[in-house]
Amino acid sequence: MTDNTYENGLKLFGEIYGEDAASGVHAQVESGSDFGIEQSRWTLEFAFGSVWCRPGLERKLRSCVVLGMLIALRQHDEIKYHTKMGMKNGLSRIELEEIFYSSVPYAGFPAAQSAKKAMMEAFAEMEA
Repeated sequence: MTDNTYENGLKLFGEIYGEDAASGVHAQVESGSDFGIEQSRWTLEFAFGSVWCRPGLERKLRSCVVLGMLIALRQHDEIKYHTKMGMKNGLSRIELEEIFYSSVPYAGFPAAQSAKKAMMEAFAEMEA
């Protein structure tokens, strides 16, 4: 059996972030010379190729789950990326707002406020 997790992850990454971004990450991984290059490979193989390609959840729902965790962890930059990714995966701005509201009682006001800032930055970047 051939393991295609890297190729599957790269394909999915390209669908979400665009072929130029996918080509750039692939070239970086292939060069093998950048600092922390293995983390980029793991992102494509494990996060995108293994977890995001699993059949158990549709991508839109998986985006909801990931955003909830990132909000609770106060991961500002990742919330921005995953807000954009969520929209590519079919989430509407209203649904993203509901994810934000749901985070308030479970992650707390400070975490939700940080998420709101990150999400608003993502919206502004997408609209620019």
